[in-house]
Amino acid sequence: MPLGWSDLAAHPGRIGVWGLGVEGRANVAKLRALGVEPVEADDSRPDTVAALDGCDVIVKTPGISRYRDDVQRHLARGARIVGGLGLWLADHADRSRVILVTGTKGKSTTTSIAGHLARGLGLDVVTGGNIGAPPYDTTGDLWVIEVSSYQATDLELTTPVVGVTSLHPDHLDWHGGEERYYADKLSITTLPSSDVVVANGEDDRLRARLPATTTWVTADDATAWADPLQLVGRHNRTNAAIARGLLVAAGVDGADDDERVAAAAHGFTGLASRLRVIRTTDDGVDMVDDSLATNVLPTIAAVDAFAGRAVALLLGGHDRGIDYTPLADHLAARAEPTLALTMPDSGDRIAEALEARAVDVRRCADLADAVIQGHDWARTKRGVVLLSPAAPSFGRFANYVDRAAAFEACCEQVAPR
Repeated sequence: MPLGWSDLAAHPGRIGVWGLGVEGRANVAKLRALGVEPVEADDSRPDTVAALDGCDVIVKTPGISRYRDDVQRHLARGARIVGGLGLWLADHADRSRVILVTGTKGKSTTTSIAGHLARGLGLDVVTGGNIGAPPYDTTGDLWVIEVSSYQATDLELTTPVVGVTSLHPDHLDWHGGEERYYADKLSITTLPSSDVVVANGEDDRLRARLPATTTWVTADDATAWADPLQLVGRHNRTNAAIARGLLVAAGVDGADDDERVAAAAHGFTGLASRLRVIRTTDDGVDMVDDSLATNVLPTIAAVDAFAGRAVALLLGGHDRGIDYTPLADHLAARAEPTLALTMPDSGDRIAEALEARAVDVRRCADLADAVIQGHDWARTKRGVVLLSPAAPSFGRFANYVDRAAAFEACCEQVAPR
């Protein structure tokens, strides 16, 4: 049986919390509120992790791979390893009022749009999970929860309505392989309680892996009702169509009415670091922050959003070993002038893939160097300087927000307001 937070309150054994980041601290606070004093293990401190050997249940933070040898050792000795999101879901009184959203990319935007539309239709909505704070102890009429592939591996059950936005190789170091990543990502569509899956019908990988009963939607389903959302790019209109489809499947009143949904769409501001024009310079260059693009798929979509314009594309970050050939092929086929500016740590590997397809590439020392060179090139073409790195931020930046802030500071240096 799936464990819930309420089960841990009465559990006779020792409870551990493994990982003390944002979710880990929330897990500790939740247990203490239930009267449980957990064993706390900071993954960077082996002395604290060793204390988990005496725990019967371990609440693991999503960033710790379930496939690590030390995690497998705990499972082999009979410990129950769970995630906070799964504990919350198991306790939820009415999972028909919870929508789970996953996908390699687009899940944050889809979650945000679904939440915005539902609020506009009169509901008290909680959005959370991977997109923000854990949803523990929240109240509302509807919960729209973003689920990462990391979180999905720790779920023991799902919800009646699930959305899937896209599928592309990612996090291969965490999952241990491409097919296992796909299986983990899509597991929320097959766990107990799954009923309706709404998914991106333009994604061939999803078409090959999801059942025929899937409700498929495309950007063409985001007709005039989606215009007030003011979305950039066809992929975002697909995300909007998925968001609405989820609300219809969940039985939200008015979600099937174009006029009501169009009215609800007004006022959507989008996500920070997701195709946001942070400034237009005096020489006509748009400086665009897409720091959330940590994979090939969203970077391709970001470039496509600027069809007809020259693009100086800033690429590179933490190297997870993904294949950049699809990005190279896409850029090589682009009709408009395109310059790729690659940055450490994955920059050299990306450059090699792009150069093999005769894409114009410059290898840069860092983000500041890439912004300077990109702006200098783009201003002669009234083009776009696009930070859409197709790689995670960690290593050189704390997170994608930190990287976006550094990008904006670099833009200020080359083109002061």
